Amino acid sequence: MAQIRHIAIVVDDAEATAAFYTSAFGLKEVFRQRNDETAPQWAIYLSDGYINLALLPVKRPLGVDHIGFAVDDVDGALNTAVAAGAVPPNRVNPKDGRQAETFVRDPLLGIKLDLSQGWLTAVPDGPAFVDTATAATATASVS
Repeated sequence: MAQIRHIAIVVDDAEATAAFYTSAFGLKEVFRQRNDETAPQWAIYLSDGYINLALLPVKRPLGVDHIGFAVDDVDGALNTAVAAGAVPPNRVNPKDGRQAETFVRDPLLGIKLDLSQGWLTAVPDGPAFVDTATAATATASVS
């Protein structure tokens, strides 16, 4: 069974938003990712140990961007969702450090639904950030 494990919200200021959620609710930063959509800011991933909250500084309407479902088999979940009426993805996600694997859209509300084998809920053993932004957009540094 798929389980909700991820919520992504579009923010103006990822650092300020992260400071609020860590201070107000005790969430911990588990990862940062920057690409040409987020630069010069970093997308910041927070967690309570169970749910992953992504703060996305991208040019989209502010607020909830998508909900993520952890699944054992991404291709199987994609096929099941599409068979149930979900709108299939219209692009392949870049492999640039994003934790998303594929998206569908809810056929009734148009909400973007992320299907993935999971998201970080603790700081990884390896690097806790990925920067794939091009030189033209990467003007900020890791805090």
